[in-house]
This record gives sequence, structure tokens and C-alpha cells, in this order.
Amino acid sequence: MKVEVAYALANEQKIIPLQVAEDCSAYEAVVQSRIADFFPQIDIEHDPMGIFGKAITDPKLHILKPGQRVEIYRPLIADPKEIRARRAAKAKAEREAQS
Repeated sequence: MKVEVAYALANEQKIIPLQVAEDCSAYEAVVQSRIADFFPQIDIEHDPMGIFGKAITDPKLHILKPGQRVEIYRPLIADPKEIRARRAAKAKAEREAQS
């Protein structure tokens, strides 16, 4: 069956199409894709993975369906909630300064 493995940085991404066995796990697809050869920072044993933006808890047990794309996620640089809170506080301070 056909699946894809994807990884993205801020300035670069790679999607590798693969032909895998019907009982292939997400983890096995990542190994077979050899995507870590392109991005040595990938730790396939520990990096979180998902299918089309939805996290999977155990990539070694998650059996893929035809057409699915396994995504390897990078660690967040900053918490999105914290960034929004800072942005809101800055906008509030600017509004108060203009008043």
C-alpha cells in the first residue's frame, strides 16, 4: 500500500512516498523511509508522530491505512498559549499608552 512520511523545519520540508506492507506500523514506515538520513536531528525512538496532524500515542503499534501520511513532530520552541498571552499583553500596553 502507498503511504507517506513527512518532516518539516521552518525553512525545509520533505515528504517521502513509500510502498509498504499492509500491516506496516507508523514507526516501521518512518524507518523504511530513511528520512533521518536527511534530517539527523530526528530521533525516531522518541520524537512524537501523528497522522495528518493528529498525534498517535504509540507509533510502533499504530497500523497504517492506505494513503496515510506519518508526520514526525519537532519540539515546540515556545508554548503557543504563552505566545498568545504575551501578544495580548503587548497589545493592551500599546492601547493604554495611546490613551
